Amino acid sequence: MSYEPRRSVGFWAGLIRQFRLAWRLLWDYRVPAWTKLLPFIAMVYIISPIDFLPDWMLGLGQLDDIGVLLLGVRLFTEVVPEEIVLQHLEAMGVNVSRWQEEDDEQTVIEAEYEVKEE
Repeated sequence: MSYEPRRSVGFWAGLIRQFRLAWRLLWDYRVPAWTKLLPFIAMVYIISPIDFLPDWMLGLGQLDDIGVLLLGVRLFTEVVPEEIVLQHLEAMGVNVSRWQEEDDEQTVIEAEYEVKEE
């Protein structure tokens, strides 16, 4: 197994970017109020005494809390209208055009074809 520091740095940078984006979106008046509840619901789960895995199980107990927090933040950024998210990403200095080009490359073109024997 080889250790790839770039991949590790990319993971942490992406995670920080995700939280920064969520923070910016929470303060944007164009984001619907019901979507702003998603990160707070995740926080309520973390604070509540009811857990999938009890917190006294060191490691595993905290792992489900972290997972719910990450899921809540990710879900929040996914349900916000795309144009608002793209505006915030551009304001954060993220190269959004690169992402849009990748989506264009994955476009499916339906067509008919005929196999001719040579």
